[in-house]
Amino acid sequence: MSKAAAISDVRVGADYAAEFADFSSRLSIDRMPAEVIAAAKTNLFDTLACATAGISAGGVKDMTRLVVDWGGKPEASIWCTGERVPAHHAAWVNGMMAHARDYDDTHDEAVLHAGVSVIPAAIAAAELNGEATGADLLAGITGGLELICRLGMATSIGIIESGFMYTSLFGHFAATAAAARVMGFDADQTVNALGVAYSQAAGTHQVTRDAALTKRMQPGFAAKTALISVALTRIGIRGAQNTFEGVDGLFRTYLRGRYDPMVLREGLGKRFEFLNLSYKPYPCCRFDHTAIDAALQIRRGLGGEIAGIRKISAMVNKQAYEAVCTPVGIRKSPETIVQAQFSIPYTVACALVKDSVGLADFTDAALRDPAVRALAAKVDARVDERIERDWSRKVSPTHLVVETNRGTFEARVDYPRGHRQTPMSREDFDRKMSGCLEISGIRWPAETIDHLHAGIDVLEHASRGASVIGPLVRADAS
Repeated sequence: MSKAAAISDVRVGADYAAEFADFSSRLSIDRMPAEVIAAAKTNLFDTLACATAGISAGGVKDMTRLVVDWGGKPEASIWCTGERVPAHHAAWVNGMMAHARDYDDTHDEAVLHAGVSVIPAAIAAAELNGEATGADLLAGITGGLELICRLGMATSIGIIESGFMYTSLFGHFAATAAAARVMGFDADQTVNALGVAYSQAAGTHQVTRDAALTKRMQPGFAAKTALISVALTRIGIRGAQNTFEGVDGLFRTYLRGRYDPMVLREGLGKRFEFLNLSYKPYPCCRFDHTAIDAALQIRRGLGGEIAGIRKISAMVNKQAYEAVCTPVGIRKSPETIVQAQFSIPYTVACALVKDSVGLADFTDAALRDPAVRALAAKVDARVDERIERDWSRKVSPTHLVVETNRGTFEARVDYPRGHRQTPMSREDFDRKMSGCLEISGIRWPAETIDHLHAGIDVLEHASRGASVIGPLVRADAS
């Protein structure tokens, strides 16, 4: 049997940890179709873009100062700075940084962010393992992204009912799989590392309800777990072996047994679920995005004349209603940036007033804009039974109805911009990166985006995978 054919073989009756480890530990650039390599590079570029915006976000510099003060072996880089710290601390801060603006990728069916824990862990591992090539880094990224997306797609219980944020919960395992591949682990070592990660796995949805700053830290915790798990595996610490489907495995204890084992396994090594990732044109919760797109459509129908708006109604599924429409008073009048990031009333009002929703709309000053606040107060949301029936486990469509002095205007958007059906272009990604660099507060060379593309475009040929972050590691960063 050829090596290419063997990659899709699995151990009959094995826990999914063993099956996935068979796949991910042997994943190599020659077994990755061109579209898979391209998709991994896209995720890498977008995640690094989000991180450059995140360096100036609340809590990130505080976290950076804390881990620098702790000190330790200078193994890996904190992006956008000249600081080098232990690899698990670098992954931790970089994961927080990449998620801080809520601008990172999503899987609209699985309802999670994928790259925000995988990319920081994979790059920290590449810095730790000087023999890791660019091809190794891409293989690790691919394995990690594939694992988190498959876990999300296989899980039938939604984040509101389970109480877990799948970005961070599943991110512990995805980041660990990525780091294990970059470190050159075999299948047994990868199984063990996943088991060590299981002893650390967490990620609550309560942080969203409470608008806690730790919301943006949770993917960083997952990335940190990955580096700790591979380190413990290297020194021989034994972890759980039946991590996902054991008697007390993840699916029973965290997810009430509500998952489809066939979705986990179908086409592993032949079909890549992470190709279905979406990318964000707006820096806020993905549940806001269909509402923003609908509001922008209606604004065009109004010719930009919004003074006569009397009432706005937003119909969504239950997940979206719970996540970005309640508590009603907070969502209509957010006082913190995190509250605004998770608010359909605020983001719809921004779209109608400003004809855009961007990074500048999520600052303390922007939250006080009287025109936006007045319009947000007019937005009422509710669960639509038909949308809930057809879209209960996915990012919700929004049916938006705007009542004005000139009549009623409405729009429904099922698939937000950046979805695979309405993808962003390379130029869109470059504009996004440009905005992220601008808000970072760092004076970047004019060639930064070109240099980043130059490294990523030929990453599979690079002798050192860690070299890809060169343009974003600055000794003179403020």
